[in-house]
Amino acid sequence: MPLDRRAGRFARCIQCTRHDRSLPVRSFSTTAPARLEVLDSQTPAEAAPPPPAATADTPNPNTKPRARDANTVSTPAAEGQLLRNQRTTPVGSRRRRAAIASTGSIPFSQLPYQCFQEARAFLQVDRQEKLEHIRMQRQRIENLKLRAVPPQDEWIKENRIRDMKHRLEETKIAADMNDPVVKRRFEDGEGDLNKPIYRLLADRQWRAYRRKVLVQRITTMNVIPDVLPAIEPIVSTTLTFAGKRVQHGDFVDSRVSELAPSMTIQPYDKGPRLYTIAVVNPDVPDVEKDGFGYRCHFLASNIEITPTSTKVLLHKLQSETQVVLPWLPAYGQMGAPYQRMSVFILEQPKTEDGAGFQRLDAAKTRAEEPRYSRREGFNLLSFVDRFALKPVGVDLFRTKWDEGTAGVMQRAGIQGWDVEFKRKRVEPLPYKRLATVRYR
Repeated sequence: MPLDRRAGRFARCIQCTRHDRSLPVRSFSTTAPARLEVLDSQTPAEAAPPPPAATADTPNPNTKPRARDANTVSTPAAEGQLLRNQRTTPVGSRRRRAAIASTGSIPFSQLPYQCFQEARAFLQVDRQEKLEHIRMQRQRIENLKLRAVPPQDEWIKENRIRDMKHRLEETKIAADMNDPVVKRRFEDGEGDLNKPIYRLLADRQWRAYRRKVLVQRITTMNVIPDVLPAIEPIVSTTLTFAGKRVQHGDFVDSRVSELAPSMTIQPYDKGPRLYTIAVVNPDVPDVEKDGFGYRCHFLASNIEITPTSTKVLLHKLQSETQVVLPWLPAYGQMGAPYQRMSVFILEQPKTEDGAGFQRLDAAKTRAEEPRYSRREGFNLLSFVDRFALKPVGVDLFRTKWDEGTAGVMQRAGIQGWDVEFKRKRVEPLPYKRLATVRYR
C-alpha cells in the first residue's frame, strides 16, 4: 500500500531503494551474550578479587590518623590535621616549631646555629650591663629615701622617687626585650605576668587585635555614649556563661544567662587593685515616656584583681561586703527589639597615702543611697562620679525574647512575662492632590 504523501521526507527515507538489500540484517537476540555467560559461570570469589593491600600511596581507610606533635608541626597540612583530629592548637610560631623538629632534643638556648649563638652572646653582654644599671638605680632610690629634706621640699623628693622607679621599670623591660628565651616562653604561654616584660608583651598582643574588636563592637552598638560618654579600655575581659565563652556582642539565650556568669579580668599593671563590676541594660522599654530607660542587673565592689589572679565568679562574691545588687537574669520583652547588656569594670580610687585602694561600703550603699540600690532608672555616670571611680574595662552581650524567656521571668518573679509590645501604627497624612500643571 503506498504511503501517505503527508509523511513527507521521513516516508521517502524509509522506502529508499538506493542501498543494497542483499546485506545481512542483524535481528534482536533474546539470549545473553557470551561475555555475560562467562561472568555468570564464575563463583563470587572469582568474580570479586580482594582489594589490594594498603601501601604508603594508598593508605588503609580503617587505620587511625597519625598523631601529631603540637610542638613540631610546621606545615599548614600538618597543622590542619592536628586541629581536626586532635582538637589541639599548635604551640608557638611555625618558625620555632620547624627549628625544634629539625634539631631533635637539643635545648632551645643551645641550637647549633652560629649566627644565633653569636647574637645570644651579644645580647647577654648587653643584658649584664643593664642589670648593673638596675642595681645602681635601686641603690640611688634607697639613698634618696634616706636623705632628709625640708618639709616644703618633700613633694619634690616624692616626685623624684616616682620618676626613678618608672625609669627602673623601663630598664627591666629593656634588659629582657630582645631575649629569644623570653619570647619563646611567652609564645608557649609560660610567661610570668608578675614580671614587667611579660605584662608588656601580653598588653601588646591584646592591643594588636582583640582590643580593636572590642572598641569596634561597643562603638557600632552605641554602648558608648548611651551608658557612659567615653572609655579607654586598659584591661581585657572575658565573659563566660555555663563554661562557654561569649564573644563581645553575641546573643545569649535567656535560659543560659539565668545564672550569673564568670569573668576574667586581666590587668597589665603591677600590683593588686580593687574593682567594681556593673551590668547595665540601657534598652528597657518605658511605656510612659514612649522611650527606653536603664536597669542595673548586677552591681558589686571591692573585687581584688592581680595580674596572676584574674578569675571572678559573680555568684560567689560575698553578699554582705561586696554585692550591692545581686544578679538579675538578662531578659527581653516580647515584641521589643534586642537589648544590650553592658558590663563595665570600674577601678576604685587609691587611699590618701597611695599605699592601697579605698573600699566601698556595700551595706551603707544599700541603706543610704537609694538611687544606687534600685535597679530601675540606674544611672551609671552618676554612680561613677559619686564614688570617684575610673572606667578601665568593658564587655557586652545581647539578649532578646526567646522560647525560654517567659519561664525565666516567672522563676525570677519578674512581672510582664505575658505582656507583648507592639509598635504604634502611624496614620498616613490625608491625600492631597498635586497640581496638574506640567513643568517642562
